[in-house]
Amino acid sequence: MCGIVGIVGKSNVNQALYDSLTVLQHRGQDAAGIVTSDNGKLYLRKDNGLVRDVFHTRHMRQLTGNMGIAHVRYPTAGSSGAAQAQPLYVNSPYGISLAHNGNLTNSEELSADIFRDDLRHLNTDSDSEVLLNVFAHELQMLNKMRPSAEDVFQAVRAVHRRCRGAYAAIAMLVGYGIVGFRDKYGIRPLVYGKKRTRKGYEYMLASESVALDSQGFTLVRDVAPGEAVYIDQEGNLQTMQCAEDNKLTPCIFEHVYFARPDSIIDGVSVYKSRLRMGERLAQKILRIRPNHDIDVVIPIPDTSRTAAVELANALGVKFREGFVKNRYIGRTFIMPGQSQRKKSVKQKLNAIALEFQDKNVLLVDDSIVRGTTCKQIIEMAREAGARKVYFCSASPPVKHPNVYGIDMPAVSELIAHGKTVAEIQSLIGADWLVFQDLEDLIASCAEGSILPMDFECSVFDGFYVTGDVSSAYLAKLEARRNDVSKHKKQLEAEVSESGNWDEDEGQLSLHSNS
Repeated sequence: MCGIVGIVGKSNVNQALYDSLTVLQHRGQDAAGIVTSDNGKLYLRKDNGLVRDVFHTRHMRQLTGNMGIAHVRYPTAGSSGAAQAQPLYVNSPYGISLAHNGNLTNSEELSADIFRDDLRHLNTDSDSEVLLNVFAHELQMLNKMRPSAEDVFQAVRAVHRRCRGAYAAIAMLVGYGIVGFRDKYGIRPLVYGKKRTRKGYEYMLASESVALDSQGFTLVRDVAPGEAVYIDQEGNLQTMQCAEDNKLTPCIFEHVYFARPDSIIDGVSVYKSRLRMGERLAQKILRIRPNHDIDVVIPIPDTSRTAAVELANALGVKFREGFVKNRYIGRTFIMPGQSQRKKSVKQKLNAIALEFQDKNVLLVDDSIVRGTTCKQIIEMAREAGARKVYFCSASPPVKHPNVYGIDMPAVSELIAHGKTVAEIQSLIGADWLVFQDLEDLIASCAEGSILPMDFECSVFDGFYVTGDVSSAYLAKLEARRNDVSKHKKQLEAEVSESGNWDEDEGQLSLHSNS
């Protein structure tokens, strides 16, 4: 899961791209990059690290141009390293850079085709580089000196025919324009908006509407599944449906965890969907335990807070903040190695003892993945003096791996895989455990939308909407995602980068061939 943004403006867009990335930082903390186009030249800066650490004043001054795209990354399947930071670039045709969020499920097959048939070289094992080269090849096959909007749409049609899986992408043709497109299921989010200036309209594409809000753009709508949106360098916008059999099936985990609550995805407020999750979870608790003895509801910061507030209201019990979060610690479920995760939880949260002392506490989290974090949090609650510790999840048990761009652990590391709720309850040490029902989660996320949609819920139900995920594919994914493999890849990345990449080496100035 990553964050992407692209802007076609009437003046330099570097600052707006930077500010947008800071708003989307929650979507990726591994690497960041910005590329701009100015008078037929491309300027690129990317590196590992947070946005604030990758870009300094000297870098921003060089990122000139009224058109650009940007990316924040977190790696999937353990792959990392500065070489895989985005946007990625190929010089033919025209000079194309691309930022991608998602995961191709047929990237190995495509990699072979790109080398054998397209006669193109891939420099990394990134499926984003595969997507870029497929798009570039299809555009080159049209053999046009200057690409039109229809040429771009035709290349996107070919991408949809060849690529499977999840992809929301923004590509920039140096000196010509920017195109954003979404896979035919709309698994990963992509929106676009506009802003009126004295010189005319500016346009922006982004993973979440909150990025548009931050820069004063008005949300127009979501990019539809299979649709492409092309904005040329002069600011003319055209759209085209480029895929057959398209169906809106967005990833439901965006509403559960990844998206910011102030975003709107496919016409649905993330904030309101989380309120409804809390309300429906409270209804389930009241059905199961109408005479519950819960004294206080406490969220595990931050994404569960919205659901916890509404849950407490519906139950008629107090809502309290019982944990203080250290905001300088990254997400623990994507860290390699159980020992590192265990250490991080203690660094990340601290209990306020007076909110726990002699109380029956209901802790609320958005989901339970490995179970390592919630087990330690339950222990912290007991150490703080809680009489009983109940635990509830605003989503169902996570039982299956994600193949569409979320770096879920290997299936063998998912605490709920092959286990009953009672067994999970015992493993995490709770006095009582309750999960949201899948039908209630879906209803919470669908309410208010005027668009017909299903949801991609594979982490909960094991159904993969693209229809191409075999047991062999999942076995390969298992091998790549286990902790041993992640730790090995991390060491390899550190060794390969030592002495070979400094803060200025990520700054490039490239001439396009347009």
